[in-house]
Amino acid sequence: MSQTLPAIDATSALETLLKSSKVHRNLHSSLLVEHAIRRGEALLADNGALVGYTGKFTGRTPKDKFTVKDSVTTDLVHWGDVNQAFDSEKFDALFERVLEFMRRRDELFVQDLYSGADSRYRLPVRIINQYAWHNLFVRALFIRPTAEELNTYQPEFTILSAPEFLADPQRDGTRSEAFIIVNFTRKIVLIGGTKYAGEMKKSIFGVMNFLLPQNNVFPMHCSANVGKKGETAIFFGLSGTGKTTLSADPERLLIGDDEHGWGPHGIFNIEGGCYAKCIGLSKQMEPQIWNAIRFGSVLENVTLAPDTRVPDYTDTSRTENTRCAYPVDYIEGAVIPSVGGHPKNIIFLTADAFGVLPPISRLNPEQAMYHFLSGYTAKVAGTEAGVKEPQPNFSTCFASPFLPLRPKVYAELLGRRMREHSAQCWLVNTGWFGGPYGVGSRMKLAYTRAMVNAAIEGKLNDVPFETDPAFGLSIPTSVPGVPPEFLRARDAWSDKAAYDKAAADLSARFAKNFERFDVPQNIRDAGPGRSKR
Repeated sequence: MSQTLPAIDATSALETLLKSSKVHRNLHSSLLVEHAIRRGEALLADNGALVGYTGKFTGRTPKDKFTVKDSVTTDLVHWGDVNQAFDSEKFDALFERVLEFMRRRDELFVQDLYSGADSRYRLPVRIINQYAWHNLFVRALFIRPTAEELNTYQPEFTILSAPEFLADPQRDGTRSEAFIIVNFTRKIVLIGGTKYAGEMKKSIFGVMNFLLPQNNVFPMHCSANVGKKGETAIFFGLSGTGKTTLSADPERLLIGDDEHGWGPHGIFNIEGGCYAKCIGLSKQMEPQIWNAIRFGSVLENVTLAPDTRVPDYTDTSRTENTRCAYPVDYIEGAVIPSVGGHPKNIIFLTADAFGVLPPISRLNPEQAMYHFLSGYTAKVAGTEAGVKEPQPNFSTCFASPFLPLRPKVYAELLGRRMREHSAQCWLVNTGWFGGPYGVGSRMKLAYTRAMVNAAIEGKLNDVPFETDPAFGLSIPTSVPGVPPEFLRARDAWSDKAAYDKAAADLSARFAKNFERFDVPQNIRDAGPGRSKR
């Protein structure tokens, strides 16, 4: 493990790469679309979106993600299966080979962008792409500087993305031909061997999860919106739990759909765009997302009709993880700049594959901390390589794949913000109801939206609550617009004994998972089957 900077000068090497006449800098969307089609990288859909296909990898490959272990990261990073250590000398050698590969390309595409809508905490990120469609993707998803800001722009972090460079694990120290390696000393993210564009987005989220807590900002894997009276709400959850769908509410204004910071001045979007799942998308159910898919947006792995180029959002032949990236201002009424006040309501979204959690529960502070650290949900098909159907999963802080620091860092920040601003937490199950995956059905979006809006708008403040016997959670006895039979999970099961067994199974999984956390006893006692109102 190296403790000092090796001899190479990464900044100078990157500057030399960009002096080539083959480099296209900060092209606008129309030009990037033209280049992508000219180069045969992508297709133009009937609705105006550019469509790219990612081949072998249609989701993230977390086992191929590494962090360079050196003097900057050794004592701070929570090393393990998520944060895998990479040798700094191996990184430098691989970096040189990727640079040489990129020098030999006919063209390169560069975008100078920001991560962080609050200028006090934003990170200038330069992204160097082999593909024009990848460059359009990052232009849609990150924050685009003004022409004036570009005049004085200096990057603090650089992504070098070479999808067609395949690593040699024996030589390069990687696990496979694919790699996503973050170097906090060099301030470089090195990506190769995968065409999945989402790796660029999530790698910078990981960088911000490392940097922001050091500035008293709580980085969150959540969506956020604001009501017409200025009431801000945030929605935690992993991919497929409904963050994007629920935050894109026609009755509220969107701040962002996936990544935010919560600092002393309020919340802010870490990104400048949205990355929505497209599987089963319809204009009727999700009109805002449907209308945002137009020229300047990027569809990923969506099948097009060969004779019309009309997208088929029901086709899962490539993957269930079909996606669209679009600028946040493509959503009508989006908040620009993407900042908001301190939220009074915090929603934890879980897609319960067991089908036993209540559709909505009010959490006390101890339960909020317990469920935040647990981060229970189901991995949804296609989000990660190899996931074919929902799998029960505990993802610490609803963001385990993206957290470089120890969980207690993020939990303490959540607790601090909740106390400072008297925020109320809710647990909402957007998963299965009336039985487990394969037996029950997915919770109706209209009911989930009605429950969430009732909580945010204060319509549950005077409603009686009762304690769910299986999990010790407080559930409302009525919610406007939701039939009472959809509020009690056990009542929806025809086989009550099967429900009791499944609930006990999930409770045991919660307890087993929570053994790894060093927390006060009152938080440990807030778990399923043990918590008291």
